[in-house]
Amino acid sequence: MLIFAVRLILEDKGRLLFLRQRKRNGGRYTLIGGNVEETEFAREALAREASEEADIHVESDDMTLVHVLHRHKLAKDQTLLVLYFKATRFMGEPASLETHKFKDVSWFAYDSLPDEVSSPTRHVLDCIRRQEIYSEYPARNKVLAFWEQLGKKWTGLSDF
Repeated sequence: MLIFAVRLILEDKGRLLFLRQRKRNGGRYTLIGGNVEETEFAREALAREASEEADIHVESDDMTLVHVLHRHKLAKDQTLLVLYFKATRFMGEPASLETHKFKDVSWFAYDSLPDEVSSPTRHVLDCIRRQEIYSEYPARNKVLAFWEQLGKKWTGLSDF
C-alpha cells in the first residue's frame, strides 16, 4: 500500500520542534505531520496537521520543500512517499493537542537531538544538512533482502 505523507521541520532560533509520542505509540520524538487526504494538497495537509497536533498556525506559503523520502515500512507492508517541508514562521505557542498520541512538545538544536529521535528522522535531517533533496530508507539492499527472505518463507525454502 502506498501512503502519501507530509512532515514539518519547524525551526526557531536554531532549534527544531518535536512532538513526544506516548509510550504506547513508540515513545519517540517525532515531527509534526501525517497523511495527505484525497481532497488536500501537501502543504494544506501539513497546515492542518500543525493545527491539530501542535496548536500552531503555519501558512502554506511559508513552507518550503526540503526533502522527499521514499520509505518502506517492511514490518507493516507499507510504502510511504513523504514530503518534508521547512518553515521558520508560525503563530501560536506549540502544545500537544492530541494528548492520546503525544505527551508534549520540545525544541532541540540540530546538534543535540535526543536518542529517542527515530533513525528515519535522523536520516532525513542528515540528508537535508547535505542538501540532498531525495533519499530512500531503509537502504535498497535491506529492502531486497527482506523480500527475498519473505519469498523463501512462502515457497517453503526457509524457516524464516
